[in-house]
Amino acid sequence: MKEHWHLFTDGSVNTQSKVGHGAYLWLKEISGSAALLKDEIRTKRFESTSSTRLELQTLLWALSERTALNECTALCDVNKFELTIYTDSQNIIGLPARRERLERNDYFPRNNEEKRLKNYELYRAFFRLTDSIKCNLVKMEGHQKSSQRDEFAERFSLVDQAARQALRADKV
Repeated sequence: MKEHWHLFTDGSVNTQSKVGHGAYLWLKEISGSAALLKDEIRTKRFESTSSTRLELQTLLWALSERTALNECTALCDVNKFELTIYTDSQNIIGLPARRERLERNDYFPRNNEEKRLKNYELYRAFFRLTDSIKCNLVKMEGHQKSSQRDEFAERFSLVDQAARQALRADKV
């Protein structure tokens, strides 16, 4: 039987300073009180970033931390491990559909053969990781009213709040 995990990721960036904070939450079970999960959320500061870049950096950081800590089944064993990633990043959600074109063009944009896409190294890392994981991507709606949230949206909201609070506390 496959071990199924849930990963919630989000980021918040100050566009003037290009500093952002990413947040993630790993869960094996969705049930239980969302309020008790706040201490499980991890945050990290990233510099020289943008909102698109930060979302990717946060996801890759969360995946690498989990692998390094070896707290769950080895991510590379697709027969034993399945992961659902929850994000509000349209860029991340759209990457699998863009993969063929990105790789065919060697991460160069169609109209500029001289300079690769800004985040190409993160796209490559994303594809390497998702090749080794049975991975489902779920697009979350950010900033929903509390009354409209299901248990997944409630957990995503905690991660969203943690990223925004970390950025506000940074005072950049």
